[in-house]
Amino acid sequence: MSDAVVAEPRLVDADKQPLPSLKAPARNPLLDHPILPTILRLAWPNVVALTAGTVVVIAETSYIGRLGTEALAAMALVFPFVMLTMTMSGGAMGGGVSSAIARALGAGDRERASTLAGHALLIGICLGLVFTVGMLTFGPTLLETLGGRGSVLSQAVGYITIFFAGGVIPWLMNTFAAILRGTGNMKLPSAITLNSAVLQIILGGTLGLGLGPFPQFGMAGVAAGSLIAFSVGAAIMGWYVFSGRARVRPTLNGFKIQRGMFFDILKVGAIACFSPLQGVLTLTIFTHMLARFGTEVLAGYGVGARLEFMLTTLAFAVGVASVPIVGMAIGAGRVARARRVMWTGSLISFSVVGLLGTLIAFFPDAWVNLFTNDVGVRLASQQYLATCAPMYAFLGLATVTYFSSQGAAKVIGPVLAQTARLVFVSVGGWYLLSIDASAMSFFWLAAASMVLLGLLSALSVLLTSWAPKAGPVPEIRPELV
Repeated sequence: MSDAVVAEPRLVDADKQPLPSLKAPARNPLLDHPILPTILRLAWPNVVALTAGTVVVIAETSYIGRLGTEALAAMALVFPFVMLTMTMSGGAMGGGVSSAIARALGAGDRERASTLAGHALLIGICLGLVFTVGMLTFGPTLLETLGGRGSVLSQAVGYITIFFAGGVIPWLMNTFAAILRGTGNMKLPSAITLNSAVLQIILGGTLGLGLGPFPQFGMAGVAAGSLIAFSVGAAIMGWYVFSGRARVRPTLNGFKIQRGMFFDILKVGAIACFSPLQGVLTLTIFTHMLARFGTEVLAGYGVGARLEFMLTTLAFAVGVASVPIVGMAIGAGRVARARRVMWTGSLISFSVVGLLGTLIAFFPDAWVNLFTNDVGVRLASQQYLATCAPMYAFLGLATVTYFSSQGAAKVIGPVLAQTARLVFVSVGGWYLLSIDASAMSFFWLAAASMVLLGLLSALSVLLTSWAPKAGPVPEIRPELV
């Protein structure tokens, strides 16, 4: 009985060119592990770091409050512009950077991810310079347009002059953080954020209030403390990335600008930037409307808006964690998993932020007492929190859908939801002004706009397909040899 020889199959393409042998891919925790534990594992370092950021918000508002009610009102004027810088560099363009790098790594292309990192840094430097030139040139006029007058205006101008003179620094720090987060590394950026927060509290308080041997620089000193802290953070993360310790390493020697790399980042990041831009424009318009009610109402709103910022950072932590998970899932062609990540993160954010906001609505003094004893400021803060704080849940929902959409490179829906909120506040505020409505009516307008934003953001994701566009697939068939 003769021996039978069985032909060994080999994969070839349509031109009968042999393909490389297939190997079992290494397991990727972001692609293979259960969704909820993976989100929580990536989110908790961000929660710790952003909690430190919350402490900065409390401490900063507290020692600015010691400078007087006018300083609090000045901070309410500059806060939208500072928030625009941080959210655009860290959340919008930063999300575009993380998304592009995560999708490249999900597809197994580490070289492309490293090239993307180099282009991301170039984008960060350029946009930081744009902020510097724009705010130093037009900032004082913008603050005056918002209602800044006298000492309030001069203190606000002092802050933005220092902070935006170093506008490249927060952009570099947040770009380095976005690069690392795109690789799935949440711990190092969070540790650096924690370190920067501690420095910010110490330096801002020391220079702002004039502690120890230092003179009192007021609002300008608070801004200088922030910049110094951000510089240290940017330097540490920059060293880590360029030393080769990260999964990606930007190369400077022989660096060539590639339009395709810019497009991969900007198709998400540039569109995403319209969300914080519109968000800050909404806050700016709202602040301008409230300024007509006087310094006490403006300062009270500023105290309440700080809580809004604090609680939405929890949603930010979950949202940032979702970007690399969704991005790698999309890069690997696992769309269903990507959408489950988004809905799971949204539920977490909506529940946690909503619960905390509702508690503060019932007990507003727990927050207000940290900052002021002024009767008028306290009353305005209490009214704002009682009305708006429970609706922060919808801001949490909008935040996670926004970041998850960045990971999927399908961000236009949540951006348009922010557009709808801007129009709603503008038209609604114009109507309230026309009937000479009270400040409380404006607080109700703000609460309704939060609900609108959250619902429209979720609806836009529900109606948007995340499946990648179909492209030509080479014919592959087995050949017996």
